[in-house]
Amino acid sequence: MKYQETLDWMFSRLPMYQQKGTLALKNKLDNILHLSDLLGNPHQKFKSIHVAGTNGKGSSSHMLASILQEAGYKVGLYTSPHLKDFRERIRINGKKIEKAFVKEFVASRKTFFEQHELSFFEMTVGMAFQYFAMEEVDIAVIEVGLGGRLDSTNIIHPEVSLITNIGLDHTQILGDTLEKIALEKAGIIKRGVPVVISERQLETRGIFELIAAQKSARITFAEDATTPKYQTDLLGSYQEKNIGGVVETIKELKGFKVTEEHIKKGLLNVVKNTGMLGRWQVLGKNPTIICDTAHNREGLQLVLEQLQLQSEKRLHIVLGFVDDKNVGQLLGLFPKNGIYYFVKPNVPRGFAVEKLRKLALENGLNGKVFKSVEKGLKRAVGNADKDDLIFVGGSTFVVAEVV
Repeated sequence: MKYQETLDWMFSRLPMYQQKGTLALKNKLDNILHLSDLLGNPHQKFKSIHVAGTNGKGSSSHMLASILQEAGYKVGLYTSPHLKDFRERIRINGKKIEKAFVKEFVASRKTFFEQHELSFFEMTVGMAFQYFAMEEVDIAVIEVGLGGRLDSTNIIHPEVSLITNIGLDHTQILGDTLEKIALEKAGIIKRGVPVVISERQLETRGIFELIAAQKSARITFAEDATTPKYQTDLLGSYQEKNIGGVVETIKELKGFKVTEEHIKKGLLNVVKNTGMLGRWQVLGKNPTIICDTAHNREGLQLVLEQLQLQSEKRLHIVLGFVDDKNVGQLLGLFPKNGIYYFVKPNVPRGFAVEKLRKLALENGLNGKVFKSVEKGLKRAVGNADKDDLIFVGGSTFVVAEVV
């Protein structure tokens, strides 16, 4: 198969959570363990940092990778989902995995994948681990896909674990309270491995302390540490809590020489070093166009607070969701003085745009419906004055269509 045919097979033949929601989940580690055994257990051949959380885990993973790159190390980075190119998920020092490796990895194991009905995510995790082992990375930063305890990445034994933030997301899978979700995230805590918690939350602190004690894992709450004020090229004041967790994680990482200068440079060059997309990303000027992949209550609250700090004259919001969210509740967070352009992301579980408009009206939000994200953004640009601000978001998949 050619490269594009390989991707088409991966996306269409095998269930993927981003496309099919809970139907793609298997809630066990058997398949990834079978695949790892077939591959010779590549995850045991490199050191790693494991990153979980509801919000901030992607930004934190990229920050960690950037700092370690500045320190001169060969750094693997596994994240999900991707925005434009599948290969964004698997990088070494910011460079995406080779197309030839993707093709060969799938082609040589296609029968195994079919026989064992591996999910898209299980295949991709195995691919990343094999690539990092083959390329002999010094360390890999591994972002959890969903939850933690039963996530396919949770077969690694990291040097440090980082848990960023706990929010009500994927509640139909992880639980409907912060405590239940925290228990799933705490599943990445390993015996004797230090764990850093970026944000102390009343509902979750006790759970993390209990699991860490059971595993004899030293626990650090980043908010208790005295962290200098660092700058980062990842825009948005909400990155401050992520920075605290990242810096404490670096401090807990033994056997790697990382200086204060490496931390400063790494935080200032995250996008350059890692190729990160979609976090408070500026797409244009006059009018200013900003997109952000925040898609749950806690993440959107932070982004919308940042929007209110902008000095632009009028706010235009190109907005779409997927149908596993409590959309009505999320719409209640948005400013009523915005001009709205309601869209549906081009994925099977995109939230119906007419239904979105109806819920928006119930929340006091006025706007028009558009057949695509592209058309909604085009109209917003046409309506906006040069001093206005256009925000595009609500879903990772909405942002993926504009970056």
